[in-house]
This record gives sequence, C-alpha cells and structure tokens, in this order.
Amino acid sequence: MSQHAELTPERWSQFDRTQQILQVAVEMHRARRSLDPDKMAGLRFAYERVLRLTDLTIQVQTHRSLRHELLRWRDVIAELYLRDAPDRETHEIALRVLLRLDPGASPQVQYLCV
Repeated sequence: MSQHAELTPERWSQFDRTQQILQVAVEMHRARRSLDPDKMAGLRFAYERVLRLTDLTIQVQTHRSLRHELLRWRDVIAELYLRDAPDRETHEIALRVLLRLDPGASPQVQYLCV
C-alpha cells in the first residue's frame, strides 16, 4: 500500500471532517473502475487506499459517535476487500452511507452515487 503511506495523522487532521470524508469517497468512486471480476487486484488495491484513509479519519476523529460509525463502515469495506468477487451493490450502498455520515459531504450523493 504505497499510495497514502506517507500521509501522517498530523497532516490528515489538517483537513476538516467533510474534506476527509470526501477524500475517502473519491477513492471509493475510483474503485468503481475495478468492479469487474477480471480486475480484482485493482479493486483490492483501491480498497486498501480506502481503508488507509478511513483509518486515518478514525484516528484523528474527535466526534465519538462519528468514529463509532466509521468503524462500523470500515468493517463493510474490509469485508468487500476480502471477497473473491466484486459486489457492486454493497459498494454503492457503502459509498452512499459514507457520504451521508457528514452533512457537508451528503450533497455529493447526487454526483457520486448512481
């Protein structure tokens, strides 16, 4: 997992909560390109990036309830990562749920979710 590996919690905490959620959502959106059985390696790599940014967000999160919801959300992504085949429906639901976790990110549902 080389991409985002150099990103520190200190640097990540400089982004506000909405920016953090949106950056995770962008990685989820990019992962769509690999939602094909022939592209599982690329999909796993994309989910690794999503998990890395999610972990950073959880680590720097001061809102306890959001941290709790992100931990639950992370479990869904970890399950998607471990699957033998892509699950487009769960992926799309997870993206929508992520955006709904933050009022500033929520309006992006209409642009990032099919």
